[in-house]
Amino acid sequence: MKQTEKVKYMKLNIAERFMVLGMLPKESNFTTLKIVRQLQESLSLTEAEFKEFDIKQEGQQIKWNNKGIEEREIDIGEKATDIIVEALKKLNDNNKLTSQHFSLYEKFI
Repeated sequence: MKQTEKVKYMKLNIAERFMVLGMLPKESNFTTLKIVRQLQESLSLTEAEFKEFDIKQEGQQIKWNNKGIEEREIDIGEKATDIIVEALKKLNDNNKLTSQHFSLYEKFI
């Protein structure tokens, strides 16, 4: 019998969503990569959000309007949460956390 994974909703703003996307592992086992792919889809901006937040890329920077600081509920499963927590703990253990990680660390750890 296949167990269904519990989905929980995490409130994240645009900056936090981009930060999590940047922390996800690029290499791992098949199962983890499958979860990472699903998580990437959940965290990615929709076409409607691109318009609503007036997303623009200027050089290496991505900019958005003030609506982008609003948090949106993103569905993140248990295993996906574990992957994010592991990435944050690894950054912390290696003294690589920055002030930009602060809100994510508080939400996930």
